[in-house]
Amino acid sequence: MKLKLEKIKKGSPIILNNKTLLEQFQLFCEKNNPKDMETALNYFAVFGGLDIKIDMTKPLRTLIIRHILNEYYEIQEYIGKLTKNSAPFHKVLTGIALGDRRTNSAFKRADIDYDEGIEAVYDLEELEVITRETSLDFLTNNFEENDVADKLLFTTPFLRFWFAFVSPLYRGIKRNEYNECFERFNNYQAEFMALIFEQLSHEFIKISFKDDEIEEIGRYWDDNKEENRNEIEILAQTVSGKIIIGSCKYTNSKMKKNELGRLKELCDKLEIVPDYVTLFSKKGFTNELKSEKGESLKLYTVKSLKSLIL
Repeated sequence: MKLKLEKIKKGSPIILNNKTLLEQFQLFCEKNNPKDMETALNYFAVFGGLDIKIDMTKPLRTLIIRHILNEYYEIQEYIGKLTKNSAPFHKVLTGIALGDRRTNSAFKRADIDYDEGIEAVYDLEELEVITRETSLDFLTNNFEENDVADKLLFTTPFLRFWFAFVSPLYRGIKRNEYNECFERFNNYQAEFMALIFEQLSHEFIKISFKDDEIEEIGRYWDDNKEENRNEIEILAQTVSGKIIIGSCKYTNSKMKKNELGRLKELCDKLEIVPDYVTLFSKKGFTNELKSEKGESLKLYTVKSLKSLIL
C-alpha cells in the first residue's frame, strides 16, 4: 500500500520517501548544483529527500536553522502524519537513527521489548519510512544458521537526521534553543555522513558494472561488534557470479593498506574468494595502498561519485 502525502500548506516541503536514494541524490544535485561531491554528500546527508532548494554557499548550520529548526512545527506536523503520531514508532526511529542500525540495538535504545519493536518495524516499512536489511551471508561459504539481527535504513537521509537530532530534542527546539541539537550533531557528524557515503558507494557499484550487471548488493555482518571487525560494507554478486567486496571510509585521513589486509583476512575466514575489491575513501589512499591498485583492486574517492549525476 503506497502512502500518498499532500503538502500541509503552500510552500511546505515534501519528503520524497517514494523515490530511491539514487533518485533523491540526483534530484538534490540537480536542484541545488553543489560545487563538489564532498559538499553534495555532506548537505545531502541532512537534506536528502526533502524537496526544497537550499543555498549551498551558506554553512550547513545556517541552513539547518533556516530550513529545519525554524520550520519545526510545519515539518513536525507533516512527519506526524507520515508516522501516524505513534510514540512507539518515534522511539524505534530515534533508536535506529544514531545506533548501529541493528533491530535489537534499536529496541534497546527505545526501551521497548522485541515483539513491540518488530511490529513497529513492519508498520514503518509499510509506511515507507524505513527498509529492513539482512546480512548477505548467503554470498559467503558460511553455512551456519544466520541468527544475526537485521539492520534498518531510513528511506531518506532527512528522516534519519530528524529522528537523530531534532525529534528527541523537541523541547528545546520549541523554545528556539538549538545548542543541544548542534552539540549532538557535532558529536555524531562523522559517522552520520559515513553511512550516506556507504549507501552512495553501493549506487556507484551498481552503475559501474554495466557489462556484467549487479544481481545482488548489500553488506555482511555478524554478532561480533568489536570495532566492526567482522563487517564488509560492500558485498555484491554479478549476474555471471563474480563476487565484489569493498570498504568505505569517510574520514579525514587516507585509507591505509591495513584495510585491504583486514578485508583479505575476513574473506579467508568466511571462505569468500572475491573477484574484485573496491575501496572508497573520502581523502584518498596512501602510496603503499595505491601501489596495489590493479584490475582486481579499484580505488575510489568521494569525487568518483560525480558519475552518479552525469
